[in-house]
Amino acid sequence: MDLPRDFLNKMKGLLKDEYELFYDAYSKPKYSALRVNTLKLDAERFKEISPFELEQVPWAKEGFYYREDDTPGKHPYHYAGLYYIQEPSAMAAVQALQVKPGEKVLDLCAAPGGKSTQIACCLRGQGLLVSNEIISSRASVLVQNMERFGVRNAVITNESPDRLSKVFTEFFDKILVDAPCSGEGMFRKDPKVCLEWKEELPFSCAKRQLKIMLEAEKMLKPGGKLVYSTCTFSPEENEGVIENFLQLRSNMEICDIVGFEDLGKGRPDWIGGRDELKKCRRIWPHRQKGEGHFIALMEKKPVPEGKSMAFVNIRGHDRGHNKNVLLYKEFEKNNLNISYDTPLHFFKNDVYIVPEGLPPLGSLRVLKPGLHLGLIKKDRFEPSHSLAMALEYDDFIRKINFGPDCPEIMSYLKGETLDVSAPRGWTAVMVNGFSLGWGKVVEGVLKNHYPKGLRINY
Repeated sequence: MDLPRDFLNKMKGLLKDEYELFYDAYSKPKYSALRVNTLKLDAERFKEISPFELEQVPWAKEGFYYREDDTPGKHPYHYAGLYYIQEPSAMAAVQALQVKPGEKVLDLCAAPGGKSTQIACCLRGQGLLVSNEIISSRASVLVQNMERFGVRNAVITNESPDRLSKVFTEFFDKILVDAPCSGEGMFRKDPKVCLEWKEELPFSCAKRQLKIMLEAEKMLKPGGKLVYSTCTFSPEENEGVIENFLQLRSNMEICDIVGFEDLGKGRPDWIGGRDELKKCRRIWPHRQKGEGHFIALMEKKPVPEGKSMAFVNIRGHDRGHNKNVLLYKEFEKNNLNISYDTPLHFFKNDVYIVPEGLPPLGSLRVLKPGLHLGLIKKDRFEPSHSLAMALEYDDFIRKINFGPDCPEIMSYLKGETLDVSAPRGWTAVMVNGFSLGWGKVVEGVLKNHYPKGLRINY
């Protein structure tokens, strides 16, 4: 492949004797991988039902390489949200953050959702995830991927970091900043990125990355952890950003990343930075089975007792009229084997369950304030696709379960009606026991409620 000449000259100067190995890596095929959605099944169960030949990704226990001729993006399991197709190196950043159930976590630059869905799996439905994306078109893709994964405890925002930091001051236990970058590490995966690269691009990216990091620090609790990651080789965007950030924020310090000892170390010598930058980690395409990636783990130093900020963990909403609550409860009684005993929140005609622990969000642009249950339509409740994807097999009173190779599956995903022998009413359409979405059976016909924007055309 044709790599930018200025880029190659720069890498030759940095890598010296290692440069030829690095350059040769671009004549070899890229690695493709998927990450299992452990909100729906564990990795062992997935391996039992998987039609793909899988190989473990060393730095992600739920990550697996698949063969180049496999097409997991077209398999029904993908539409059921059983996995996320993700570049293998991109799985490392969340692994480094070591998210625990019950924590409050921010994914500041979240689209298209690979790392947010990974964080959601780590939280196991407990705690709070705020997934933010500043670009509206990318934020819509983030919403779709989070819905497909069945994430229940996430709030999705479409905001700038400086507006978020005014609401979430010292709020989060963990923050991920997967910063927008020059993309040098993606040249082999996406050759189009090469055409956009210019010699001055890393420097302009570094300025933006530092601004994002300074806002992120404001939102991190004392004692909290922050991971900064990029998919570029540029020292200016990697060690350089961390060095400048630490100079401006003396309350932050670099940490060792447990379990990443086999990956490349940070290179303070490339920017004349502090020795602690060696604790950062780099993934190189000529050393590991993945594309270029940089990861830094930092901790915010604790403050003296009594100085930390306290938050009131309540958020006021219009909880709607009793009539609307009764409409949802009637649907729940007639169609589900579970009952949500948490408060319902109404935003015009939309019904949500909002995660606990949110401060008032004020004028922030919120795309999803939690789990979308459905809509109130003309004195009736209509369930959402999000609800179908968040529920398990036994949660549904009525379901139609197909094998992954049944032609009815593809017909459903195309938006077609199905002739079925099933009771009347809202029905989950499932593949091997995993929900794909809703249908409504009327007189032996399943009317298709798979979202029009998600339907396949092949």
